[in-house]
Amino acid sequence: MRSVDHLRRMRTRSHLARRAFASQEAKNAWGDTGDIETPADAEPSEFEFRVGGRERFTVRVEGSIFRYDVLYYDIVPDRRIVYSYEMYAGAARISVSVATIEFAKSGDGTALTWTEQGAYLDGIDGPQAPALRKEGTTEMLDGLTRYLTAQPTS
Repeated sequence: MRSVDHLRRMRTRSHLARRAFASQEAKNAWGDTGDIETPADAEPSEFEFRVGGRERFTVRVEGSIFRYDVLYYDIVPDRRIVYSYEMYAGAARISVSVATIEFAKSGDGTALTWTEQGAYLDGIDGPQAPALRKEGTTEMLDGLTRYLTAQPTS
């Protein structure tokens, strides 16, 4: 089990940051790192941002198929989101993770802390699995920062 923390300070209000997670359209806008596509034969996506809700989608990255399966456990507006997720490469489950995203006031903006604990299964991703996950999360946070910077502040 590995734990990875990411801290970002953003010049935005916490409700805008949270809203970026609560809407499928918003998540699609900032979560797409530009190198992913939805396979034509993928199972339908699911997005239900609520405690007990699920988020599921399948993508193709550099020729490989990945499925992401989330269960939301705790959502406290403007404070935190806690969820677990499984990641599959093809039919093989490659990891199970718990993620906590915390929002806190920081000067005239919001500090977002993303903590993820992951179990990388059977070495499918090899020893670089934690580094790959950290790199992917950093790319998504860069996308989130760009997305929030472009949003009106009201």
